[in-house]
Amino acid sequence: MRGSKRQLQKEQTRENILQTAYRVYAAQGFTATTAMIAKEAQVSHGTIFVHFPSVNDLISQLITAFGSQLTAEMHALAKKEDSIETLLTAYLDILSGHEAFYIRLISEKSLLPEDVPFILANTQSNIAYHFSIVIAREIAQRTVKNIPAAMIFNTWMGLLHYYLLNKDLFSPDEPLLPRYGSQLTAVFLELIKQ
Repeated sequence: MRGSKRQLQKEQTRENILQTAYRVYAAQGFTATTAMIAKEAQVSHGTIFVHFPSVNDLISQLITAFGSQLTAEMHALAKKEDSIETLLTAYLDILSGHEAFYIRLISEKSLLPEDVPFILANTQSNIAYHFSIVIAREIAQRTVKNIPAAMIFNTWMGLLHYYLLNKDLFSPDEPLLPRYGSQLTAVFLELIKQ
């Protein structure tokens, strides 16, 4: 019994560190130090390294967990949504809850550990797969132009990333996705709909 209580406490501390790192990196960027994370998480600096052997390991595990969460949410949506419009809207709703972190992730890629591009590519590939399911249904129903699903997805991501990476121009004082999400979706749909 004692061992399981200790293990539970260890898992809770690890999760607290991950959640705190998520918030700190979202607010301060990936140059934030582990000392900042430890202070915010209210743990000793050494505790970070008990759970994560290195900063790179912490960042990699955080981004892996983030990618898994996005993929799981997209999987659930793709199974139940039959409309590309509702899928795009729902995807933007998901990203809205992570906007600051996601912007840091795509804008500071070069600062991240060398395995992170592979983690991001895997996440994008999984999301693209789920998009392709919905896009294929719409192409078959002749509601979307017969364009390769990969091109439709990449065009969507390019448009989305352009706005997010230039948030300071489009929406410097408030979150971008709630402000422009419906407009981005509407314009994109005009491009791909039959």
